[in-house]
Amino acid sequence: MEKEEIFSKVLRAGRRTYFFDVRATRANDYYLTITESKKFTNDDGSFYYKKHKIYLYKEDFAGFTEILQEMTDFILDEKGEEVISERHQKDFKPSYEGTGAVEAKTAPENFTDVSFDDI
Repeated sequence: MEKEEIFSKVLRAGRRTYFFDVRATRANDYYLTITESKKFTNDDGSFYYKKHKIYLYKEDFAGFTEILQEMTDFILDEKGEEVISERHQKDFKPSYEGTGAVEAKTAPENFTDVSFDDI
C-alpha cells in the first residue's frame, strides 16, 4: 500500500508525466519517489499507462544530485539547449554510425496528439 504524500509536484512532458512525491517511512523519516508515467494507445483507441518508479533516500541525495547535474551539464555543453529530434523537427534525418543500412520510420499521416488535460 502506498504511503500518503507529504509534498508533491508534477511535471507534464508530452506523453510522459513525472510525479515527485515526498513520503514518510515507518519511522516517520522522509524519502522521495519519482514516478514516470507514459501514456500508450491500444488498437481499439483506449489508453493505458506504463509506470516506472525510483525510490530515493536521504543518504543518496548528494550523490544522485551530483551525478544528475554532471550528466545534464554534459548534455547541454555537448548539444546545447535546442531540442534535436524527429518529433520536434519535421526535416530531422537521424545519422547512424557504422556501415549497416537502417530503414527510417515515418510518422503516420493521421496522428492526433492528445493532452493529459483532455482526459
